[in-house]
Amino acid sequence: MDFSCVSECADCCIKREYYPDVRYGKIGVLILPEERRRITNVASKKGIKLRMLPRIGVSESGKKGPDKILAYQMMGRDANGDTCPFLDTAGAHRSPHGGYPCRIYDQRPLACAAYPLVGHAPLQLDKKCRFCKECAVTADGNLESEVRSLLKIEQRVSSNAPTIWRFATQTGDKCDQKQFAKMGWIQDPDLM
Repeated sequence: MDFSCVSECADCCIKREYYPDVRYGKIGVLILPEERRRITNVASKKGIKLRMLPRIGVSESGKKGPDKILAYQMMGRDANGDTCPFLDTAGAHRSPHGGYPCRIYDQRPLACAAYPLVGHAPLQLDKKCRFCKECAVTADGNLESEVRSLLKIEQRVSSNAPTIWRFATQTGDKCDQKQFAKMGWIQDPDLM
């Protein structure tokens, strides 16, 4: 079945999740280092305020934090980390499927271009995507550009460094704040 957005849906641009668990806080849209300046410049030209934080780093030793940042994250504009800053929820214009439009769709990050794919061997669809929950049994249609985007991301965030770090955002729902780790880098034992 070919992928297409569900009528009036913009959930992937609104809802953020805790990953890999609540102590890290909610994550933002993954931004590769080479995308960071472009995305920041586009936001500045459009008068959109961004909150960009590190996301994944690597180091040769696990003592003080990463030596290199592999990815950043563009945080949501809401206090709880939800809603992409580029999603136009105030205007009257709607996207072709009736959802809120993206103000930078033609310049969106690779992570957005890869969606709803979350893995490629075999193809894995995001189980939280409304299309994937309501319509798709398998991903066998028009996902070529999404696969190319996902492969680019995977190539650029791969590393042989022995220590992987994740950045704790301290962002999320008020009811979860007691579970958040202190904001900053946390060595990720699951990725080593």
